[in-house]
Amino acid sequence: VGSRLLCCHPSSFSTGAVHAGVTPDPRFQVVRTGQSATLRCTQDLNHDYMYWYRQDPGHGLRLIHYSDGTPTTEKGDVPEGYRVSRPSTNDFLLTLKSANHSQTSVYFCASSYSMVLHGHLFSVQKSR
Repeated sequence: VGSRLLCCHPSSFSTGAVHAGVTPDPRFQVVRTGQSATLRCTQDLNHDYMYWYRQDPGHGLRLIHYSDGTPTTEKGDVPEGYRVSRPSTNDFLLTLKSANHSQTSVYFCASSYSMVLHGHLFSVQKSR
């Protein structure tokens, strides 16, 4: 049985004024099938709300999990296979529990002062 490699490319975007205060870490990550992997989103904007999204070819952004403040987290549209934690106001961790081929994606993290409505976010992304 061969092992497959999965690639994660975390990125960030701003839901308000453009600011380099939201940073994903690591920028690129390759993981073997079955291994766990953790992506960290860090922000220095003191925002209460933080989000993890994934974008697959042919699909728009899909919300994985979000947090409305430390340590609270909520499930998004595609939470299966992921675990999140909000250890501090500035950090939001996304863990792939047991990486599989379907989790190969571009991952985005974001933060905002208030809740972002999904429809509004998607319409902003489509207009680019």
